[in-house]
Amino acid sequence: MSNQPEAPSLPSPASAGGIGARTLRKVAWRLIPFMGLLYFLAFVDRVNIGFAALTMNADLGLTPSMFGFASGIFFIGYVLFEVPSNIVMERVGARLWIARIMITWGLLSAGTAFVSTPNSLYVLRFLLGVAEAGFFPGMILYLTYWFPAAWRARIVSAFMVALPISTVIGSPVSTAMLSLEAYGLHGWQLMFLIEGIPAVLMGIAVLAVLRDGPAKAAWLTDEERSWLQGELAAERAAHGTASHSSLAALREPRVWFLGLVYFGMLVGTYGVGFWLPQIVKGLGNLSNFEVGLATALPYAAAALVMYLWGRHSDLTRERTWHIALPAFVGSLGLALSAYLGGTPALALAALCLSVMGCYAALPVFWTLPTSMFAGSAAAACIALVNSIGNTGGFFGPTLVGYVTDATGGSYTAALWTLSGFVAASGFVVLALAPRTRALVATSETQRP
Repeated sequence: MSNQPEAPSLPSPASAGGIGARTLRKVAWRLIPFMGLLYFLAFVDRVNIGFAALTMNADLGLTPSMFGFASGIFFIGYVLFEVPSNIVMERVGARLWIARIMITWGLLSAGTAFVSTPNSLYVLRFLLGVAEAGFFPGMILYLTYWFPAAWRARIVSAFMVALPISTVIGSPVSTAMLSLEAYGLHGWQLMFLIEGIPAVLMGIAVLAVLRDGPAKAAWLTDEERSWLQGELAAERAAHGTASHSSLAALREPRVWFLGLVYFGMLVGTYGVGFWLPQIVKGLGNLSNFEVGLATALPYAAAALVMYLWGRHSDLTRERTWHIALPAFVGSLGLALSAYLGGTPALALAALCLSVMGCYAALPVFWTLPTSMFAGSAAAACIALVNSIGNTGGFFGPTLVGYVTDATGGSYTAALWTLSGFVAASGFVVLALAPRTRALVATSETQRP
């Protein structure tokens, strides 16, 4: 691989200058805060089961393996409906489809308050995955309608900062609600009910706020709209005829390998994410609210690192090491947390390192799938990568549950295993480096 010639450098985002920089800043301020709020709500409703577990598991009689399965089965429904959902979005428009997704997932998330058996919990979690299928890849696809490729690492980073922030805010809020009792409902039931309603309301707001592309953005001037449409049209044309076939994305080996990279990262990300409140609880004699505060620490650090790392990737015009290096850091953090389990403060610091590494890699990673195709092929590419990767969302939490049961309630072996999966993702990225460098360079420099 080292004998292959280096691909040409990526263009600097600063090169847009003048009208370009002004237009993209305007679009970013208009879209990213709102889209970040949507993602914030989605992730709160996806992972709040981890906080509910502190009291829900006893009420429903869930063992570690049963809780791991309940957490992970969400991703089975999510993966099965991922590609169809994203293709439908490309046909009917982002605004309508994202609104539909949010309203249905909000209702189902709130409905989790009324489960009474492990089986009913499994069913609701599966349906929640079906409802949310297509949301994240749809949002990534939506960003390609507005931002040229050379800007996407920082833009996706700014959008995805909502992910760790959702845990920073959601952790203490969710755990505080566990102590509530009202209308015959326990705290964990009230938590699901209260946290599901905002998604429904924001789904309705999507119809008023989002537009399906620059052509329909009345808040852009004619000059800004013309410049942005020209840039995006030139970029789509640079992809060639393969851009028009979604089957081309499904037959492309690089798409499948990127899916494997994402799989390894999400095994670690969700393997820790769903279990972190219980892992932290096991480190010391903490109240549920103190667990929420401690759980927020790794994600607060990750929120800062994510944007800065994505911005650095754009400015240095490099992708491969900006994915692989944080993956290795995340793997090291997981391994250290397993090794230092007897020292709570050091174990928590290692968990902070692991979360920072895993999350810093994600936004830069998404610059690769979005560089391959345009149009319906891009929708299929993004959805396929996300589908393969999100099977890791099922595998990670489920694996932690079964390994924890098998080792008498210890998380040590599970954390070592997660570490291996995250490290493997870093090595696969390095193995793909020559192809991905050429791919990204062509996408971000070529004009017809």
